[in-house]
Amino acid sequence: MITYRASLDVPAATVTTVCRWLAAHRRVVDARPWQRAATVYVQAVMVLRWFKENTDVRVLARDGRVSIATAYRYLHEAIDVIAARVPDLGDVLTKAKDEGWAFVALDGTLIHTDKVTARHPETGHDLWYSGKHKQHGANVQVLTGPSGYPEWVSPGEPGSTHDITAARIHVLPHLYPAAAAGTPTLTDKGYLGAGIGVHLPTKGANLAADNRTTNLLITGLRAPAERANALLKQTWKALRHISLDPHRITHITAAALVLLHLQRGTR
Repeated sequence: MITYRASLDVPAATVTTVCRWLAAHRRVVDARPWQRAATVYVQAVMVLRWFKENTDVRVLARDGRVSIATAYRYLHEAIDVIAARVPDLGDVLTKAKDEGWAFVALDGTLIHTDKVTARHPETGHDLWYSGKHKQHGANVQVLTGPSGYPEWVSPGEPGSTHDITAARIHVLPHLYPAAAAGTPTLTDKGYLGAGIGVHLPTKGANLAADNRTTNLLITGLRAPAERANALLKQTWKALRHISLDPHRITHITAAALVLLHLQRGTR
């Protein structure tokens, strides 16, 4: 076997912060934290390698000198610890009002997963299959500021869930009061019928001049928001395809957002 050193493209400050969170978690839940199979540094590097490079868990176990079962346990534990720091939607909208954001933008993305053999209890359709993307996965709603930087992510819904349905469950009830307070929401045509304060382009051909102008304005203003989903998936390769339990996607995407925020301003 050939061994070699490798570097991880993650700021040292991010590793230090994750180590601090894991150490605090161990002090709370462990009766004898010193008896752990690996240090918090090894666990932090393990989870960051998984997010950054989508490294196979067997490789993480080998490099961390722990069993595969322990590697999975450490990975899930670290994901939960990081995800617990995810920004609250109410706090994000309060920040938007206090900082005078002109708007927030809402967009949905599909986090791809392995094929899931689960059926909708009423229709019998493949629950996790997205007909729009022709892929299995989970629907996650992403809220951004005017700059297009992701500020909040919703819990994951099965891929067959439409954007407007997922938005009604997780985010629209909070966006209406924000719009009334002066922070409207811009979306795409997939959110037709979202309600007052949520602005989207008008559908149809041969539109009147005022509708065409409105469409151009909405599209132009929310164009930076299109980079939010790409930023999450390009920074953290694990989000491109999840091989873990798809029900874990809520915590995985939340942890990815927290890690992205840790790196904000360091690049």
